[in-house]
Amino acid sequence: KHIMPRFGKLKIKDITKGYCQRQINDLADKLSIANEIKIQANLVFKYAQRMDYISKNPMEFVVIPRNESELLATEERRNFWTKDEVLQFLSLAEKDLPFQDYVMFYVLLFTGMRKGELMALEWSDIDFEEKIIRITKTLFFHKGREIVQTAKTYKSKREIFVDDDTLELLRKLKTKHKEALLALGIREEPKYVLMREGMRPLRLAHPNEVLSRFIKKHNLHPITVHGLRHTHASMLFEAGATIKDVQARLGHTRIETTMDVYTHVTKERGAEITQQLRKYFNSK
Repeated sequence: KHIMPRFGKLKIKDITKGYCQRQINDLADKLSIANEIKIQANLVFKYAQRMDYISKNPMEFVVIPRNESELLATEERRNFWTKDEVLQFLSLAEKDLPFQDYVMFYVLLFTGMRKGELMALEWSDIDFEEKIIRITKTLFFHKGREIVQTAKTYKSKREIFVDDDTLELLRKLKTKHKEALLALGIREEPKYVLMREGMRPLRLAHPNEVLSRFIKKHNLHPITVHGLRHTHASMLFEAGATIKDVQARLGHTRIETTMDVYTHVTKERGAEITQQLRKYFNSK
């Protein structure tokens, strides 16, 4: 509907960066899905590059323009929780949510995994002895069926070191899975860390639905499921992690993505950092 009318009659070797940017600019004024269109068109150019039809991908560095009002709205919307807000959420969630849902959010908060990575996570991906979770795949749904595919990029494939408290929760969850299956007469080992009926992985929409209801019920600061990943990054920075540390742990391909989070966090802590500087300067 949108890509073929603009690109379909052109020879791929004749399509320039400037032409791609103009098309995305035009789409951004009219559509809220400009980013998705850019992604899909980019896949075509990447394929052409792999097949040596073109030497460079003209869509690779195209940016989605945003108007000033959108930028201001983004800056005002804090899509992560502070330490106190995380503690409040976990205290309420432990009492009010089913155990699997509580573990789901706990793991997202303390590993920074993407939602799809957690939904695809298998028990074989967790090394309880070495205290490592191996991220090698992600989950998406197509026509109502789950499809597990390998991680999007080299950096998405990574190992995350896990603390003892998180591992203990995961052990308890695995035990509960086994007990629930045995009660149904199923002796097969559970495959997925988070599962629903039929031993299938959870729906991708499940975390969004549960978190949205929970936030409204308890009048918490509103964030998205992706905001939990943002929260993990902010906690890492608060704890003294470097930008490269956070980039590796979250599997960011581009350092600019990590820097966006860092900039947001440091802006929120501007007053506190200023006071720390004064305290350091006045100390003997």
